[in-house]
Amino acid sequence: MSPVLRTALWLARFDFRRYLVGALLWLPVHVIPLASGLVLQRLFDEISGQRVAGMEAVLWLCAAFVGVEIARGLVIVVAWTYGVYWWMAAATLLRADVLRSIMTARGPAAARLPHSSGESVSRLRDDVADVVDFTDESVTLAGTTLFAAAALTIMAAVDPVITLVLVLPMIAIGVLTRLMRHTIRRLHQRARELGAAVTAYVGEVFGGVLALKTAGAEAAALERLRAHNRQRRRAEVRDRMATDLLGAATGTTVELGVGLVLLLAAPAMRAGEFTVGDLALFTSYIGWLTGLPRSIGVILSRLPQAAVATERLAHLMRPGERPGTGAEVWIHHDAPPIEPPPAHADPLDVLEARGLSARHPGGGGVSGIDLRIERGSFTVVTGAVGSGKTTLLRALLGLLPLEEGTIWWNGVRVADPGTFLVPGRAAYAGQVPRLFSETLRENLRLGLPAGDDELREALRLAAFEADLAELPGGLDTVVGPRGVRLSGGQVQRATAARALVRTPDLLVVDDLSSALDVETERLLWERIAGHGTVLVVSHRQAALERADQVVVLDRGRVAGRGPLGELLEGCPEMRRLWSAELVAEAGERAGQ
Repeated sequence: MSPVLRTALWLARFDFRRYLVGALLWLPVHVIPLASGLVLQRLFDEISGQRVAGMEAVLWLCAAFVGVEIARGLVIVVAWTYGVYWWMAAATLLRADVLRSIMTARGPAAARLPHSSGESVSRLRDDVADVVDFTDESVTLAGTTLFAAAALTIMAAVDPVITLVLVLPMIAIGVLTRLMRHTIRRLHQRARELGAAVTAYVGEVFGGVLALKTAGAEAAALERLRAHNRQRRRAEVRDRMATDLLGAATGTTVELGVGLVLLLAAPAMRAGEFTVGDLALFTSYIGWLTGLPRSIGVILSRLPQAAVATERLAHLMRPGERPGTGAEVWIHHDAPPIEPPPAHADPLDVLEARGLSARHPGGGGVSGIDLRIERGSFTVVTGAVGSGKTTLLRALLGLLPLEEGTIWWNGVRVADPGTFLVPGRAAYAGQVPRLFSETLRENLRLGLPAGDDELREALRLAAFEADLAELPGGLDTVVGPRGVRLSGGQVQRATAARALVRTPDLLVVDDLSSALDVETERLLWERIAGHGTVLVVSHRQAALERADQVVVLDRGRVAGRGPLGELLEGCPEMRRLWSAELVAEAGERAGQ
């Protein structure tokens, strides 16, 4: 079974009772027109002289026709309301399944994510809609098929020849739809890719407003956006034209069918073999019968679109995994309260990396790195720009795929660092701090059920208590997108506090103090160093002087290892870095 069909069956099955009830509500919408056609046949036979006309009978037939249509309208309202609920629930489930894989599946998520967050949002919005729409269309197909089977049976009983002729245009539409399937898939994939590019670029423009203004690049940015939109517009028009061509071809079956009925019915009516009521019946059913080829056309056109969408969503997930594996969501009631990470039975004694090799997507990497971190130690990784410091940390934590090497926790090999080295075994404060436009409290908790006392203690360890006292709302201060209402140093220390509140065995910090003044920096390292086991990327004097072990990287390889004093005597690369840092920090003090 193809991935898209497997995903569609999973969506239909996840709340099968609601899906089935929705389908049973929609089936009468398609079947009720059978009664409308029969009423019209009787009515026109009454008033055409085929039978003795009676005003009372005519009025009752008119009332019956109106009643049938009112009933159909009411069923549509109920079915639509119920169907929207299922559609939204199915879309939520599919998005949750993709996010589950991104967050929890083995292997580094960074290798699966697009280059921009905007494209990820586009996939979770547009591609999910394509898959759910395809699944939802199965209900329409079932209803139109049921109507067509019953209507053709009734029509064949009246005149089998005319009925057979009416089926031919529908067969032609089905063949045309099949022939256009691959073209529609190709055009739709191109339209989705360019649509995601526009979404990604708009997100980058909003995130880089200050850089654009200071560079005087507003006009160039807008022109670039126009160019993206021109490409997207052309692709969307072609995609829509291909889909609408099928719709137009299907629609012509109505006019063609009416013409064939009139052409073939005329001699039969002259011979008295075909009544005016029969003509009304056939004409009424023709419009509804086109629903079957139209529904088949929609299914066949949406199948390649849904296949493209399923493939794009699968790229966000672990290799070999497809949407439909299963995600736990709470549709009918609130989610249970979040539990803190369970305590693990193997607190850190020693973490080792042996022969670690990894490549950064942007170029550069590390090769053959050995690293040993003992409980309670303070380890600093240093080196020139591009030497592989951040790559080493991210590979160690499973945020980048390993090309070679193994990682060991207390002498036991770690099969998947990305799902093993998580809170409370390890917590990571990255090189680029990420805060959300929420309160400081929520940015520190990120769902963790931590009390204010725990948050304040983490902020104290991060040397943030004085800053907290000056914030207008304290922990309730909204920090703005990416923490724009805080200074650079405050954002860095808030990120460190977020890691500390998770009480990890191993705290991993990447270039945390680059925006801090010298005194705040010394206080920060003093408090963090006394808190537990720490692995730091830094070139700063305060961190290096406090380190139990310094690991010097040069072009992705270890150039030296040991206490700072020994390295200054025996490692030329360390002496060069140290001299450059002393000069830089002296300049910082002079400028203060």
